[in-house]
Order: sequence, then structure tokens, then C-alpha cells
Amino acid sequence: MIERVVDTREYVSVLREIAEEGKVVSMLIAGSSMAPFLCHNRDYIYFTKPDRELRRGDMVFYRRDSGQYVMHRIYRKKQDGYYMAGDAQTEIEGPLRRDQIFALVVKVKRKGKIICPGDFWWEFFEHIWIRIIRLRPVILKIYTVFTGMTGRES
Repeated sequence: MIERVVDTREYVSVLREIAEEGKVVSMLIAGSSMAPFLCHNRDYIYFTKPDRELRRGDMVFYRRDSGQYVMHRIYRKKQDGYYMAGDAQTEIEGPLRRDQIFALVVKVKRKGKIICPGDFWWEFFEHIWIRIIRLRPVILKIYTVFTGMTGRES
């Protein structure tokens, strides 16, 4: 098997171009900011150009002014822009401009199973988890005690 090392920014730039054509693109998750919903090097996201108004709880792909690509949830939408947070985070990032957001996650592959809007876990993280951001550390600590897992493996 031949293995190639690819620059992440270049790779995501190519995927971004394809998504902006209206096609659905998949990508393996890298990083732990979306745990416990999505896990590093295990789960996949499927994204495309947004075809509707973006709202709280949506998972979106955006590019920071530094050039870094990030996939997080919309925590809040205000006059001055969008505020974001990963599922594992309690810090809110923003405001971000609408032009920085280039894709909407439309489904995920979690633990080998496709999860779409309407599925229990999708709805839980989109509508409930996003609203209890300050309680997340406590909930994850309790989860760790009962399961022996950090949430990043689940």
C-alpha cells in the first residue's frame, strides 16, 4: 500500500471547491473538538454548500482569517456574525462573517453508521447539547466515571 502525505489546507481547499459546486464531499475527522459526537480518525463528515439559511446547532465548515479550516456548530447567530463552538468545547468563538462559512454538514458516519438529521444523536447534539455548553465538563466527568471512557472513544 502506498501512503501519501498531503497538506491539510491544500486538501480541504480542494474539497471546498467541490462542495461549492453543490456536490457532497466526505472527509475523515481530525481533532477532538467535536467529541463526544465525532471522534478523531474514526468518524466522517459529509458536507456541501449551504442551500438554506444557517441556524443554531448546524455543523458548518469555515475558514478562520488565519487560513485554518474548522468544523464546529453554530452556537449563536447575531447581527455582528456567527458564534461557534465544538461539541467538546465551552469557549465560544466569534463573531465570524457569513463569507467565512463555506459548507454545511448534511450527514456523518459515526462508528461506521450513517447518521442524518432526524436521527436521535443528530437531534440531541444539534438541539440539546448546544444549549448546555456550560454543563458539558460536568456531564463528561460523570460519563467518564460510569464508563471509564473520556467521550473521545465513544
